[in-house]
Amino acid sequence: MTGGTVESVLGPGDPAPFALFNAAGNSPFLITGDHAGSAVPRPLQSLGLQPDDLRRHIAIDIGVLGLGRALAILLKAPFLHQVYSRLVIDCNRLPTRPDAIPEISDGTPIPGNRRLTERSRTARAAAIHGPYHAAIATLLDARHAAGEETILLSLHSFTPTLDGVTRPWDVGVLHGSGRNDFALGLRDALGERSELTIGDNEPYAMDETDYTVPFHAFARNLRYAEIEVRQDLIASPSGQKAWATHLAEAVRRAAGVLSMRDRSAQETLASGQESIRRGRA
Repeated sequence: MTGGTVESVLGPGDPAPFALFNAAGNSPFLITGDHAGSAVPRPLQSLGLQPDDLRRHIAIDIGVLGLGRALAILLKAPFLHQVYSRLVIDCNRLPTRPDAIPEISDGTPIPGNRRLTERSRTARAAAIHGPYHAAIATLLDARHAAGEETILLSLHSFTPTLDGVTRPWDVGVLHGSGRNDFALGLRDALGERSELTIGDNEPYAMDETDYTVPFHAFARNLRYAEIEVRQDLIASPSGQKAWATHLAEAVRRAAGVLSMRDRSAQETLASGQESIRRGRA
């Protein structure tokens, strides 16, 4: 279970480490799903887990694959997502962090992750984590080269209870440093629905454990939001469709408000520059 090379991590017939849905989407949004998949490379022998474990929240962000696809269609956006389980390697972690390949997850031991050598950890990162993030970077760089704006939407889901503690939020919006005005606007747009309980940096706060948004959005000065939807709300196709509609509406409202602010700021700047020119004439 501890293959030491890239070749031994992914066996014959194993899928590529990421998938791109709705590649032709040409809106400003790029959706990512770090934990959307539950596959385990064949050489890793299911990590020693039972099939039911690989369907639990410890292995996959339940509902995100269907939600991401539905949201991608509504927003006319690409959805680039991970195929392999977060238990193989967590693509929202720096790959050198110990919790990128956990030995225990929410109280469940992961036999295939015990006592891994550094070589084995590096092999998983090279086979799965690296190609996934390289694909995100390629999309972002191509958009930038074409002069297209990108707002990065990092899509996740969270379990209703963790360590015996109930989590009351329907959806959370995570934000940290960088260009966080869109995330704050999305939080406020979702909050317009009085029936929803919105988490502001809940159930998680964006911090040093996060990788995807800081690595891609902060470095490129992109607007972003990390979105967490409670898993029981999106466990079914009908729930995924309903929440894709909720999120699409809020995303469009938040982007529209910022677009108006940007135009106003540009007009104010242009007016000021014109006044200066006239004063010098």
